Amino acid sequence: MRKTPPNTTPQRKLPAPAPKLRTALRAWYHAHCRRLPWREEPSLYKTVVSEFMLQQTQVETVLPYLDRWLNKFSDFTALAAAHEAEVLKMWEGLGYYRRARLLHALARELVKLPKPPRTREAWLELPGVGPYTAAAISSIAFNAPAAVVDGNVVRVLARLLGEGRQFKDGSEAVKFFTPTADALLDSAHPGDHNQAMMELGATVCTRRNPLCTVCPWVNHCAAAARGETEEIPRFVAKKMTRIEVTRLWIERDGR
Repeated sequence: MRKTPPNTTPQRKLPAPAPKLRTALRAWYHAHCRRLPWREEPSLYKTVVSEFMLQQTQVETVLPYLDRWLNKFSDFTALAAAHEAEVLKMWEGLGYYRRARLLHALARELVKLPKPPRTREAWLELPGVGPYTAAAISSIAFNAPAAVVDGNVVRVLARLLGEGRQFKDGSEAVKFFTPTADALLDSAHPGDHNQAMMELGATVCTRRNPLCTVCPWVNHCAAAARGETEEIPRFVAKKMTRIEVTRLWIERDGR
């Protein structure tokens, strides 16, 4: 059995009591969240498919693909029975086709089970499911107390805490902020809390030009207080390599 190694990073102190932050976030989410298919009429299948499609792809791009996908493959049974060529054809244009193959493999594993797993740990044992996806699926579909931490959540927490350290990459930042995300998680409403964190990062606490004036946490945000929102989180600059390619076009005898 594969196990996620324990995170030994110490939890950072929150700038306000966790219950106060949770309440403000949840109220904001219910008032301002985007109306999306997997939220309006939720199901485990929609949650899983949308999570796979949203990996490295924006919501606006995913929406028409999800609609066509659900019309073609209505549930895990239909998806599991499909040929790979059909699956890849429906994915065509979304890119990162490995996601489609893993989603197909996941469906085939799920239909073999007497019932779907309900915990983050159990989802981690299935094809294509990493820590973020396992936490998202188990919390949204089964109310499991598992905090999600992705780029959006890292950005929100880094700014909230005013964390100025420089991270070598996203993975290091995710590991660093996971204890804080766990401590902040609303265990009574983990699915809503996780979606609210992701929504806040995607629509308000954006990478550039964050909308701090409408943020539910603006009065507690250390980065906003210091005017450093766009400088946080900080990452080591990636080394760029310049490559020059010379091409020749040769015509001879009309060819």
